[in-house]
Amino acid sequence: MNQAARRIGRTLALVLPVVLVLSGTLAVTRVPWAVQPSEAQMLTAAAEEEASRTPASAPHEVLQEKLLVQLQEENPGVALTNLQRSVERRPSLAQHCAGIARELGKAAVQKYGTPERAQRFSRPVCDTSFASGVADSR
Repeated sequence: MNQAARRIGRTLALVLPVVLVLSGTLAVTRVPWAVQPSEAQMLTAAAEEEASRTPASAPHEVLQEKLLVQLQEENPGVALTNLQRSVERRPSLAQHCAGIARELGKAAVQKYGTPERAQRFSRPVCDTSFASGVADSR
């Protein structure tokens, strides 16, 4: 009788873990999050993957966009001051300073309608490139 009990115990010791693993696997496949993804989910995943492959904008492009928004929300003087501070903090932006200031000048003319009104905000940031941007808009 002792041997029969041992045999049953060994069999259970080998079979029970297999049964538990299989039942756990079957239980996991029946939960709602295991459902096949919908077409919308697949499109979202594809868009996220595409976005992760597109290169990030260069720092000077990010700064220019930020300053153009600031110019529209506040005024060109604030944007020019922040341009100057950004160049002082990150000297690598100095090579793009004139181009950014010129774009700010053009945007100021668009915002205020006339070069004369936009020119009021001119200051010597990046060798007066703001003023040349205003003049280019004429």
